[in-house]
Amino acid sequence: MSKQELNYNKAFAELEKIVSQMENEEIQIDELALKVKRASELIKFCKEKLYNSELEITKVMKEISNDKK
Repeated sequence: MSKQELNYNKAFAELEKIVSQMENEEIQIDELALKVKRASELIKFCKEKLYNSELEITKVMKEISNDKK
């Protein structure tokens, strides 16, 4: 899945799947490093999405607040 096709919900779902596989010991040792790397990428992606959403919400709320004055 390319980064363009990835959204927060898809990334989070994929991350949950990886975590579940790790908890259930479903990942072969040969795949483990790749799965951990992918999980790290997904975490970074999700954190960026949340941060950017927070910035946008804060901006909108400030605009609303300024309009009331």
